[in-house]
Amino acid sequence: MEYEVHGNEPVSPIGQCLNSSVLSMSILGVLEFEIPINESKILSFLQDVFLNISPRFSSIMVDVNGEKQWKRVEVKLRDHVHVPIFPSGMSPKSYDDHFQDYISNIILEQYPKDKPLWEVHIVKYPTSSAAGNLIFKFHHALGDGYSFMSALLSCLQRADNPLPLTFPSRRGSKPGGDSESIFRWDVSETFASVFDTVKDFSWNSLLQDDRTPIRSGNYGVEFLPMTVSSITFSLDEIKLIKTKLNATVNDVISGALFFATRLYMQEKSQKSSTASCTALVLVNTRITQGDYKPIKEMNKPDSEMPWGNRMAFMPVTMPKLTEFSNPLDFVFKAQKLIKRKRSSFAVYINNKMLEIVKKIRGYEGASRYMHNRLKNSSLMISNMIGPAEQMALADHPVRGVYFMVLGIPQDLIVTVVSYMGKLRIAIGTQNGLIDPDKFKACMENAFKMILEATDNIPTQTVADPGIFQGRGNIEKSKNLQGAQARSKVQV
Repeated sequence: MEYEVHGNEPVSPIGQCLNSSVLSMSILGVLEFEIPINESKILSFLQDVFLNISPRFSSIMVDVNGEKQWKRVEVKLRDHVHVPIFPSGMSPKSYDDHFQDYISNIILEQYPKDKPLWEVHIVKYPTSSAAGNLIFKFHHALGDGYSFMSALLSCLQRADNPLPLTFPSRRGSKPGGDSESIFRWDVSETFASVFDTVKDFSWNSLLQDDRTPIRSGNYGVEFLPMTVSSITFSLDEIKLIKTKLNATVNDVISGALFFATRLYMQEKSQKSSTASCTALVLVNTRITQGDYKPIKEMNKPDSEMPWGNRMAFMPVTMPKLTEFSNPLDFVFKAQKLIKRKRSSFAVYINNKMLEIVKKIRGYEGASRYMHNRLKNSSLMISNMIGPAEQMALADHPVRGVYFMVLGIPQDLIVTVVSYMGKLRIAIGTQNGLIDPDKFKACMENAFKMILEATDNIPTQTVADPGIFQGRGNIEKSKNLQGAQARSKVQV
């Protein structure tokens, strides 16, 4: 099929890799409403507001002389909006099952080739957590999570007044002692960073994780049915842990997720306690690591925070249960690992390698390279900062929000988003391999044990990761010693 080249825009290298015969990734977002859905208001919002956010929502991806480009087309809204019909007169608990099955089905559905790569599902039936649900499904080639969150913040309003939502700050979670630039290294740090870069790049290219209760190692798991479930935690409690341990919110979340994953693996198989497991943490590679920006600013040609896919995968080796006896060790270890990984050049080198592979083997070859990196690991973690105020879409107050990344060749995917003082963790699990209820129970247990382990630590105490690296140093703090005694991890 021939397409007119004039006026088309090129698809970014990452965008091309994310939409190929080898790899096709999407983002699924769910908005939980407090009131029953007024379909006409939602349709008006989509037509008058949503379609104007980005030209990508009115474009299809076409191949012109071997290069993928965005071609503007006319959008018929009804082609993208789906309103499912469930049995009537059922309880919210019963509708939970129908809703979960519906999500599992749309996860596996493909986009029409002749239409823009997005769809919206209006689910009017009340569930245990909402009076109605709005599901957005975007192909990842359209943009990354940062782009879509900025779009959400730009077009939704606060539920309590007509003012726009406050764009959340991405700077607030740094501990006081970690504000220096990562580029201020001494000689030893530079050599360590080079060594870490070589090791990280080797992992991305060659090594595979062990087969475990969370990783089947089978090819094509991205095409198998998936269950999406979620769990909610108090952001204030996580910030309390962060303050007491002189860590970041990301450190606490990552440490708790690593701890929970290891607890689940041990429950399923004692042999997996020492298995090699790697988490891929999705990171934003935009030059300015600041706040979210309005859509108008992101769409400018010279924007420092542009729309699109500006992301990379940062591999982090998960600590083993056998290495520690205190739950807090997982937070400290996560803090140390993430800081080291951010100082590594591996993310930059891998992105450059992706460009080289694309030039030699085309975007299909580059997509295969990215696919191999993903399937070598055990799970992916993606997190987003959401608004602190309650938001409303077309006069529908939003009670909760969560998202999931689709099309990844992994059996376990974890996403995190903050909203209204809560932290919502969504878990994507392959049916038949991972028990979502048991995994959620392990996650609740991990957060509880970490929180209880900090009970005797004064808020003003500045903990050092080295305290728990050597057990002989534990006597330096009676408070920390008491926390250790009450929070042993059974291995």
